[in-house]
Amino acid sequence: MRTIARETLFKIIFSSQFCDGVDQSLKKSMYRANKLDDNDIQYCDKVLSIIDGHAAEFSALLDEHSHSFPEKRIFPADRSIMLIALAEILYMDDIPDKVSLNEAANIASKYSSEKSASFITGVLSSISRGKNVQNN
Repeated sequence: MRTIARETLFKIIFSSQFCDGVDQSLKKSMYRANKLDDNDIQYCDKVLSIIDGHAAEFSALLDEHSHSFPEKRIFPADRSIMLIALAEILYMDDIPDKVSLNEAANIASKYSSEKSASFITGVLSSISRGKNVQNN
């Protein structure tokens, strides 16, 4: 299970929204503090790389699929959770979309507002369905 790795990523990405990118010393400290093994560290580094390389694409997708308000107005915790899930859904074929959606909802329930889990699930489900339509 990668729940702890995803929660670690959430904290790293959340903090990066308030400074100029990912703080490498914070990232290493978080990996150590959460006792991530080599596989989890590789997973986290891959997700961070995907998010960094596809930031504009992810921002546009969130704008397009979050009908409530533009991506820039999405609560930073919710945006952080959705970025992790987007990296998995769009660029990590070894992780089923349902797993990404469920993990995102669980993290939202733990770290965000009451309504966040359903909002996040709705936006990510819409993106996932669009991906599956394009691939057929």
